[in-house]
Amino acid sequence: MSHTQDQPTTWLLDMDGVLIHEEVALPGAEKFLSRLQELDKEFLVLTNNSIYTRRDLSARLADVGLNVPEERIWTSAVATAQFLANQVPDASAYVIGEAGLKTALHDVGYTLTDTDPDFVVLGESRTYSFQNITQAVQLIDQGARFVATNPDATGPSPEGPIPATGSVAALLTEATGREPYFVGKPNSAMIRSGLNRIGAHSESTAMVGDRMDTDVVAGLEAGLTTYLVLTGSTDRDELTEFAYRPDDVVESVGELVENI
Repeated sequence: MSHTQDQPTTWLLDMDGVLIHEEVALPGAEKFLSRLQELDKEFLVLTNNSIYTRRDLSARLADVGLNVPEERIWTSAVATAQFLANQVPDASAYVIGEAGLKTALHDVGYTLTDTDPDFVVLGESRTYSFQNITQAVQLIDQGARFVATNPDATGPSPEGPIPATGSVAALLTEATGREPYFVGKPNSAMIRSGLNRIGAHSESTAMVGDRMDTDVVAGLEAGLTTYLVLTGSTDRDELTEFAYRPDDVVESVGELVENI
């Protein structure tokens, strides 16, 4: 254990693989969230998914019996918008993405345009078009800075993996010679901006995730206590593949109720 502190006062929870999996609430998720709210603890639900708005995600969680108000949700889209607003306030962007990303950028005062934008912002989409990708390549080539919500190469679907933001970013990089700045996990910037939003401090915050290469490493780099749950995409026997360790490994988020 690398942390000797008392109980965390703030909790960051990954959404998919910790609280829900394919539209079903995971064991202990409801009990854990209820306990957080009962004790009035600060918490945020994190997701690298930039397709949906926070309101959409709050409704999606409510559909499976989990009560998470929209202001308690922190997406890679919102983190990207916050990052851009801090870097260059009231600028313009050409966006490849869905409502989650476009809404987040509008909310921080950005103008969405395909004429001489300051940034090309790439997010998750179910309908990437060759036309949009071509436009992005040309705008980056003309000097627009390249930012992407998250580096995940694929996303899950019932039929199997589907290309995600990271794969399309690689295509744009190959065509332009420019690497994007990725804001979402494993970049700890997403965690730090989330903590700032709720006025929390890293030394009293715990991160609960289901992936070593995004959740745990981001938490580790931001100085948080890290918990890995085995209800998502990591098996216990995969832990030896990584040079770093979480502070603890638990079967599900339900096992952490006593730690609140």
